[in-house]
Amino acid sequence: MQGKTAIITGGGSGFGREAALKLAQKGVNISVVDLSKEKGEETVQLCEELGSAAIFIQADVSKVEDVKKYVNETVGRFGKIDLFFNNAGISGSGVRTLDCSEEEFDAIVNVNLKGVFYGLKYVVTEMLKTGGGAIVNTASLGGLVGMPTLGAYSATKHAVIGLTKTIAGEYGRENIRINAIAPGTNETPMVKAFPTDAIKAMADAVPMGRLGQPHEVGNVVAFLLSDEAAYIHGAVISIDGGSAAL
Repeated sequence: MQGKTAIITGGGSGFGREAALKLAQKGVNISVVDLSKEKGEETVQLCEELGSAAIFIQADVSKVEDVKKYVNETVGRFGKIDLFFNNAGISGSGVRTLDCSEEEFDAIVNVNLKGVFYGLKYVVTEMLKTGGGAIVNTASLGGLVGMPTLGAYSATKHAVIGLTKTIAGEYGRENIRINAIAPGTNETPMVKAFPTDAIKAMADAVPMGRLGQPHEVGNVVAFLLSDEAAYIHGAVISIDGGSAAL
C-alpha cells in the first residue's frame, strides 16, 4: 500500500483515527477530514510520526461544497485517490423515534446518508480517472437490526448498506471495490463516560461479553482497503462481538 492515497472522513477520532494510523503504518498518504480542527490536526501529527504524509481538511460532509473541497484538495496534494473510508456520522439524542424532532432527523440524514452519498459521488468520479479504488462505508449494527431510541440513526445506517450494495453492483467492473462495516458498541470516550453499571449491561449483552475496541475496527478497515481483500466486494462485515447473530 506504500504510496497510495486515502481519504478518511471523521478522521479526527474513533474509527477514523484508528484506521488512519493503521494505514499510515503501511505507508499510505492520508487526508484526514473532520469538523474538528484540533482533533484532525492531532491525527495528522500521529500519522506523520509514523512516517506517513498527511494533511488535514476541515469539512462538513453534509455540505456538497465541503465534500468537493476535500476531494479537490486531496487530488491537488497527492495527485489521486486510491482509498476512501467514508466514515463520518452522528448518532442522535437517544429519544424514542417518534419523539425525534424534524430538525434532528434531518441533521442525522444529512450527515449519515447524504454525506455518504456525496462522498461516493465525488470520490468515485476521481477514482475512475485513475483506474479505480477501494472504499469502506461505515454502517452499524444499527444498520442490521433496529435500535430503540436511535431510530433515525438506524434508518440511515440501513440506507448506507443499501447504497454500498448498489454501488457494488454498478461499479465493480470498473474496478471500484466497495464494502461496508457494521460495528457494534465500542469502548469510545463517549461510552466510557457512562455509569459503570450501564457499561457493564452493554458488555453483558454482547455474546463475547465485552465491548469492542476502536482499533479492532481500524484493523478491519485497513484490511478491506488492502489488496489482500481483493475479492471482497459488496459485503457487510459485522464487527460486534456476535451481537448481530442473536
